[in-house]
Amino acid sequence: MNKPSTILSTSSIPGRLRSLDALRGFDMFWIVCGEGIFHGLAAVIQQNHGLVQDKTNWQIAGNDNLSFIEKILIGISNQLHHTVWNGFTFYDLIFPLFIFIAGVSMPFSFGKQLQQATDKTAARRKIIFSVFKRSVILILLGMVVNGALQLKGYENTRFASVLGRIAISCFFGAMIFLYCRPKAQLAWCIGLLLGYWAMMTLVPVPGFGPGDLTPEGNLAAWVDRNFLPGKLHRKVYDPEGLLSNIPAIASALLGIFTGQFLKLAPANWNSSRKAVTIFGAGIVCILTGYAWGWAFPINKNMWTSTYVLFAGGWSMTLFALFFYIIDVRDLKSWSTPLVWIGMNSILIYMAAHGLVNFESSSDFVFGGLIRLFPAAWYNALLWTGVALIQLAGLYWLYKKKIFLKL
Repeated sequence: MNKPSTILSTSSIPGRLRSLDALRGFDMFWIVCGEGIFHGLAAVIQQNHGLVQDKTNWQIAGNDNLSFIEKILIGISNQLHHTVWNGFTFYDLIFPLFIFIAGVSMPFSFGKQLQQATDKTAARRKIIFSVFKRSVILILLGMVVNGALQLKGYENTRFASVLGRIAISCFFGAMIFLYCRPKAQLAWCIGLLLGYWAMMTLVPVPGFGPGDLTPEGNLAAWVDRNFLPGKLHRKVYDPEGLLSNIPAIASALLGIFTGQFLKLAPANWNSSRKAVTIFGAGIVCILTGYAWGWAFPINKNMWTSTYVLFAGGWSMTLFALFFYIIDVRDLKSWSTPLVWIGMNSILIYMAAHGLVNFESSSDFVFGGLIRLFPAAWYNALLWTGVALIQLAGLYWLYKKKIFLKL
């Protein structure tokens, strides 16, 4: 990863983990176009078979008319919704996976700068300043995505955001990485997870008491209602609120641990052994998060400690698979479109979340062809057109070596 910058760069990209870019692109694909494609395909199947929808999920149990492929497509569509409160779906993985990926990159990007520096203290200060500047820009961009420039007034402006959480968690994760040795970093991670659990279960909330983990009664929601400026995303709480930034730092640290392991593993460990070890560590985190979840529910909205471990474990296993397939086995060509997305992830996120109306663009370009098909196929084909337009633009930026780096 390059030295942080806040401009569109046309410089060349130095050596980097292709699997990390591909995984970032895979992660981003689902929220910029993938979910629209699969929800559209599920709607076609629903219409053909008269499936019943329970909350956000299509019910397929007992429907013997569905083919194996149709069941898979319905299953994918069902996983592309956030859980209402407690629980976990694939869609709940997308956000912490992005933070995890950012963490993995830190030992490579910051480590290289520190190795080349003669004055380590000055180099650390320079890195921290760059990360701080990047964090401020991400927080401001997050507010733009939330519509801050519409100037609807303080009470209608949402200050918390997805980009803001990425900024805060990665900034403090970078601080811990730069100023603490690995054992101290681990102690920080454990302390953040246990400390957040203790606060959420032991601190009494006015009007609710201690240990109330409902949307209205949990401590993080109370802090949001009383101290988070502006508008709350969910009226009584904000999923990217103040207190839940604490465990999100641990999400970044899990990525940092993974990146450090790749760099610092014994010299006699080959890449395959590293991949297997990371995969195994991921399984341990998944099982630990699941077991602890019986006492402290896995919950994205509160970003519970169990959610950090469970999502972090899945992030590790996914990264291990991508690393093994792409970087170890050198099977790269299939991942090229994902790399286009991954190397301009913030740009395509901003574009897809308010700056560009890709749906209208797709209808303008492909609408005539789309309307040749039955009406039930409209959304699936429209979002396929969105994907093609996005990939075409990202490919052009990639070939021109233009990357939005923060």
